Amino acid sequence: MIDTFVLLVGAIRQLFYSRRGLLLENLALRQQLAALKRRCPRPKLIVFDKHFWVLARRFWSGWKQSLIAVAPETVVRRHRAGFRLYWKLLSKVRRPIGRRHIAKQVRELIFRMVSESPTWGALRIHGELLMLSFHISERTVSRWMKRAPRDPKPAKSWRAFLRNHRDAIAGMDSSPFQPSGSACSTASS
Repeated sequence: MIDTFVLLVGAIRQLFYSRRGLLLENLALRQQLAALKRRCPRPKLIVFDKHFWVLARRFWSGWKQSLIAVAPETVVRRHRAGFRLYWKLLSKVRRPIGRRHIAKQVRELIFRMVSESPTWGALRIHGELLMLSFHISERTVSRWMKRAPRDPKPAKSWRAFLRNHRDAIAGMDSSPFQPSGSACSTASS
């Protein structure tokens, strides 16, 4: 009597279900039955089972009603974890943002060219680097030229120049076109 009642309720329920929904529910129940038939005290879901429920959640709105073996929150959690893993892997594959790093060898070469040839500009050093098969932009060369360590010898030579010629420089301060102190004092009286 009870079996007949369950059969009758099932038949009436099938009349109101869409064919697609019925097929998906049937597939979901078969998958759970296969997982439960595995001879374990507590059935362990394999990777296929987990992916099945993540896809079922994505494509079928009534997936929660036919879920028995796993809690719906578990499926949602796995779906979100998969989403996080996907974006984590995708972000690691991408190229880093910002300027590419210039090899130390190229930087030292730029510094050497700046110190040995102070009259060369960024254009000339860039051309020399291209001839040596270092492909970097002229703007990068000019940025590294600004950071090049300065040779302390020119500052010392300027100081030595001033020390050696201070008397001549002091003598140049009294200009012949400027009237001397005595001439100014007589002109004003």
